[in-house]
Amino acid sequence: MEHGQVEGIPEPVRLGDRPGDVVRRAPLFAALDDDAAGELLETMESVHLGRGEQLFAEGEPGDRVYVVRTGKIKLVRSWPDGRENLLAVLGPGEMFGELSLFDPGPRTSSARAVSEAELIALGHDDMLRWLARRPEVARHLLQALAQRLRRTNVTLADLVFTDVPGRVAKALLDLARRFGRPIADGQLVAHDLTQEELAQLVGASRETVNKALADFASRGWLRLEARAVVLHDVERLARRAR
Repeated sequence: MEHGQVEGIPEPVRLGDRPGDVVRRAPLFAALDDDAAGELLETMESVHLGRGEQLFAEGEPGDRVYVVRTGKIKLVRSWPDGRENLLAVLGPGEMFGELSLFDPGPRTSSARAVSEAELIALGHDDMLRWLARRPEVARHLLQALAQRLRRTNVTLADLVFTDVPGRVAKALLDLARRFGRPIADGQLVAHDLTQEELAQLVGASRETVNKALADFASRGWLRLEARAVVLHDVERLARRAR
């Protein structure tokens, strides 16, 4: 059993348990009306993870698709020498684990909770039965996979053609788009990442990333806080990210 999964008969997940339920953002639900989405949610399981808890490990069989309801999840690949590569940070409404649905095999990354998180999970057998009845859902899932591949291609190009400060600026803007909220003096981005994790996300050393962040702060573009950043000048960061 994967960590955090409820034992025994899972409690059904219901649409509208809280206002503006974010799970409707996931590609799994994008093509469905409220009745169909509610029917699908009835077959899904609730999963709760504490901060730092691992959901599954790289190399394990993949038999579930997950949607993040609250909190943040990171996907990580490990190397034999102990180094890690942070592939992605996922938040509410985002989905992961669907790759093994279309290409069965071991998990290609580990999933861990960056912060306390609540997920909903759907087993592959249930998922395949659902797709047979609702082919429009498969179309949205394939579109999501294509978008992920496109983002991967952009990331690879950035590693070759963009310097570290540019990659840091782009990463901060992406985190702001997904997790930021306006405050009096800018946009607060509570990313919940350590300095090492942020460095892994942009594919650089912690020292180089810290130097870039300190430079941005000295220019007045942002203010650094514990596992967060306040963006003061998004326009200049966007120009630096190009």
